[in-house]
Amino acid sequence: MAELLNDDQIKEDLVRLPQWRAVGAELVRTVELESFAQAIQVVNRVAEVAENDNHHPDIDIRWRSLTFRCSTHSKGGITDLDVAMAQEIDGVVDAIAG
Repeated sequence: MAELLNDDQIKEDLVRLPQWRAVGAELVRTVELESFAQAIQVVNRVAEVAENDNHHPDIDIRWRSLTFRCSTHSKGGITDLDVAMAQEIDGVVDAIAG
């Protein structure tokens, strides 16, 4: 079972996740895409990854803007599962939005 990360561990992980920030008990990233269709394409691919990993980010869709929030709700904060999901989201965004 995943354990909560302490503040130092989160800071270390954010060095490898430069587009992410820690906000309370979540890792947060906002992405601006070229179109609504491209944004939905990213959401659909992230949904596939999340289902496969059985770890689901919160996603806010505002036209071309997506905000991802990763937190392990059962633990009440950020775990390695969230860091891994953030890395996967970065990969999807890079692959689709290039």
